[in-house]
Amino acid sequence: MGKLWSGRFSENSSSLLDEFNASLNFDKKLYRYDILGSLAHAKMLYQQGILNEEEYRSIVDGMDQVLDEIEKGDFTFNISDEDIHMAIEKRLTDIIGDAGKKLHTARSRNDQVALDFRLYVQAHNEIIRELVLKLVNAFVFVARENTQTMLPGMTHLQHAQPINFGYHMMAYASMLKRDYERFESSFKRNNLSPIGCAALAGTPHPIDRNLTAKELGFDAPTLNCLDTVSDRDFALEMLFNIATMMMHISRLSEELILWSSSEFGFVTLSDAYSTGSSIMPQKKNPDVPELLRGKTGRTYGNLISLLTVMKGLPLAYNKDMQEDKEGTFDSVETVEISLTILTEVIKTMKVNKERMEEACKIGHLSATDLADYLVEKCGIPFREAHFITGRAVALAEQKGCDLSELSATDLKSIDNRIKDDVTDYLSIRHSMNARNSEGGTSTKRTLEQIEKIAEWITEKEKEIAKR
Repeated sequence: MGKLWSGRFSENSSSLLDEFNASLNFDKKLYRYDILGSLAHAKMLYQQGILNEEEYRSIVDGMDQVLDEIEKGDFTFNISDEDIHMAIEKRLTDIIGDAGKKLHTARSRNDQVALDFRLYVQAHNEIIRELVLKLVNAFVFVARENTQTMLPGMTHLQHAQPINFGYHMMAYASMLKRDYERFESSFKRNNLSPIGCAALAGTPHPIDRNLTAKELGFDAPTLNCLDTVSDRDFALEMLFNIATMMMHISRLSEELILWSSSEFGFVTLSDAYSTGSSIMPQKKNPDVPELLRGKTGRTYGNLISLLTVMKGLPLAYNKDMQEDKEGTFDSVETVEISLTILTEVIKTMKVNKERMEEACKIGHLSATDLADYLVEKCGIPFREAHFITGRAVALAEQKGCDLSELSATDLKSIDNRIKDDVTDYLSIRHSMNARNSEGGTSTKRTLEQIEKIAEWITEKEKEIAKR
């Protein structure tokens, strides 16, 4: 027998069409989901009396053989079969005969591919979320060890105010928590079963879509079949969520690259996650964060590509939608290895505490503290306090020291309203701990943030264990 759809055609397909039209070379990744969907569909057909018991049992046994052949590498993928759905169905029919031809009753490749692809996206949504939790846990571990490790907080990449390194790590933990919640929300919103929608309008056969939805782990069937076979929002959400998280990872990567340079020296990346130069034997390159930063661009491209494919399509299914998978597969594989390796980079990096603290004495980080002191302790209006502080910074520059190293006498020479206790307020550590408002950088507030994130991780790990 030729192609499974060839009944109305009088000529065979050209080999050029086979090559251009086929998706088998990439959608064969969906084989396990295709088999799961077919088994659930067959079970429903049997329970609805559309298949008899013998036919159903032979389909189950035949599918077991197909799965075994694929996983052992014994399955022959023939491009003339076009896609994974046809390839599996054709092989099943070769094995079990006419019962295999009945499996496609009450379904179309339109709802079949929507099912397989959605199952893939939902499964990898769960995998990605587990990897995110591991990365957040690595940030929490580093943060706990560094709630008193001083670090210059920056704006415009200029020294601004002193913070602690644990606080900086918790900023990234907070970003990734939002990323996790985006994936979680997408999973819930898209956990609906497409199978049974057939080509676009449902089927006259007495099927039970609730049965197949439950069998496959969905919350319910989709509402409207016309929308269902046309919908790739679930893939677009996956691509957007990945691109957003890779943007966060890229921002961290940029900082790791800067921090590990000789100019900063704030962290030392493990030799296990660094590379050398082919010509300069002294080099130790931060290739992992550089690659993470670079791979972010490809995830953006995959998102824009699918948005562009979908933007002008009329309802319902169109062949353009075959272009939905390669970019999604690529982004999923990219983010999964990115999360995995970044977790190891964070866990194994060395924090150079002394170098960070030395850097806090550059840039007059306690200038805001002096202005606040003048307002609170000396009753000076803020705008005037700002001007006085600027003069104090200029004096420190003239003396070649940091603002925090000026004496009370030095500061009184600028304005006699300044008191002897001023130097207590200008120490870098005091400045950091003075920012004790909720969400602030003080050691106390940083520890609170760590505990909240740690509790959230525990809660999510319990949810995963219940799956």
